[in-house]
Amino acid sequence: MLVFDIITLFPDAFYGPFAESIIARAEKNGLVKINTVDLRNYTTDKHRSVDDKPYGGGPGMLMTPDPVFKAVENLKTKDSLVILMSPQGKVYKQKMAYELSNQKHLIIICGHYEGLDERIREQLVDIEISMGDYILTNGNIPAMALVDSVVRLIPGVLGSVESAETESFADGLLEYPQYTRPEVYRGMKVPDVLLSGNHQKIKEWRNKKAHDRTLERRPELLKQNNKEYINELDG
Repeated sequence: MLVFDIITLFPDAFYGPFAESIIARAEKNGLVKINTVDLRNYTTDKHRSVDDKPYGGGPGMLMTPDPVFKAVENLKTKDSLVILMSPQGKVYKQKMAYELSNQKHLIIICGHYEGLDERIREQLVDIEISMGDYILTNGNIPAMALVDSVVRLIPGVLGSVESAETESFADGLLEYPQYTRPEVYRGMKVPDVLLSGNHQKIKEWRNKKAHDRTLERRPELLKQNNKEYINELDG
């Protein structure tokens, strides 16, 4: 079972997204365990302060090191991987989701304010992850997205293994077009090949459509995949 411990100033924010659908069923079935950890529980002053002004001046406030250190040290085991959600981190990719889904314990630190004391990053964090080149109010929403993307890859969470294997980015391509009933809707017909029953031709059609769609919408993915393939050949 994969255990998530999410360190945040707003633990209640996670209730809605994690109380429904796939994630809720995964927890109910004992495939994952998701804990939200209130950082203020690790403070020592009567105001439960977790922030302070930066040395050297500057705008805003920074998260202080002591509560974060205490929280991580209390949660950490030999199987833990500590993640900091940060716009300075590695941009999140589907490959990273697969790697994280094979871990046993993920501790996720949700940043807030103008940032955090650098000693947290230097001493506690194993990997920094960014959800993209933009800024959000805090790390809660990125943490939710990360948990969602990882949980659905755990065996038994989705209806079938193929559900995860055929999605966009799973093989470095965007997903091929898909259709369901009715066969004809407002004059738009399902491609004949999908009605043929010829599984080999259907597979070939899907592969081509996935490639064409990726070339049209995200050509950089094809270049990236080709570069990785060449690197593998070079050893």
